[in-house]
Amino acid sequence: MRIIKLQLPKLSYKIIVGRNITADLGKFISALNIGNYAYVITNSLIKRNCGYLVLRLLRKAGFQTRFFLVKDSEVSKSIVTVSSVIQDIALHDKKKRIFIIALGGGVIGDLSGFIASIYKRGIPYIQIPSTLLAQVDSSIGGKTAVDLAQGKNLVGAFYQPRLVLSDTKLLKTLSLRQVRSGLAEIIKYAAIKDAGLFHYLERHYKEILNLKPLALEFVVSRCSYIKARIVEKDEKEEKGIRTILNFGHTIGHAIEAAQSYQGYNHGEAVALGMLCASDIGVALRLTEQKTKDKLENLIKTVGLPTRINKIPLGKIIKAHFHDKKFIGERNRLVLIRDIGRTKIVNNISLDVIRQALGKRI
Repeated sequence: MRIIKLQLPKLSYKIIVGRNITADLGKFISALNIGNYAYVITNSLIKRNCGYLVLRLLRKAGFQTRFFLVKDSEVSKSIVTVSSVIQDIALHDKKKRIFIIALGGGVIGDLSGFIASIYKRGIPYIQIPSTLLAQVDSSIGGKTAVDLAQGKNLVGAFYQPRLVLSDTKLLKTLSLRQVRSGLAEIIKYAAIKDAGLFHYLERHYKEILNLKPLALEFVVSRCSYIKARIVEKDEKEEKGIRTILNFGHTIGHAIEAAQSYQGYNHGEAVALGMLCASDIGVALRLTEQKTKDKLENLIKTVGLPTRINKIPLGKIIKAHFHDKKFIGERNRLVLIRDIGRTKIVNNISLDVIRQALGKRI
């Protein structure tokens, strides 16, 4: 078991990474003293796989518990779903100290965190991420949000969890596609901050794809550590430090929105976004061709897409204008100088972006 501490001025918390650590769930939550009523947001598949274990452990530790199931889809990240969940919480929140558990992947984590941030102006929540992508990225750092038709994560808040419990044993039920999606975010961390991690992935990606415990614990803890150190320096993305975590996400989110969140999953879209960003970097003479080739080779080798299929260029361009990183009419993209080194570039020509996307379509 590895423990990464994320130190913040107002609320610090632990990210605990290990295999079968869910067994100590009751002990971990009791130590937080955050309430006596656990409101678990999850989906039907995750509840079948591990929800009943979580229920038993919570009841054994003396917590009242209620489950609320949402659809296993990006469409659950909506204002409609938020309203449904909050109304259900309010119906059951009578003389209780209620807290939320986000049991699931990035969709459930984002949705649950946002609900926790606005119900009664904020109640405690913890993250139990059940996908590789959520364990290495979205469960950490307090970014919570839901989507609009115009774009992804347009309604949200910075709201930190009280605990992140990343049990790598929960990953055993993931499909190969879901594991690859998580690998996209791991590659992102290597590309922006850790050349050593990049070399590790080049040598050991098969162990991750095959869910080998030691490899999983290493990459989850390493990415968690990198993100924790970045968030500590720039919790609310006000200093430009945290912005580097968006490498591949500006174009990736646009691809997701352009297909109405039906088609490429988040990791696949981020992989395509990283490649488009590296193409833009080459066009601006910021990224060397050999660096772009190394990134593309790894993305291709692990089985992630390198071409954008069946999405019109115009739709992606239109969707990218809704990216939150725009400053007025000026865009802002994270590019890489080399593996492990980034540069944030503002006001990139639309022609350069269009040409980079055109190479991938």
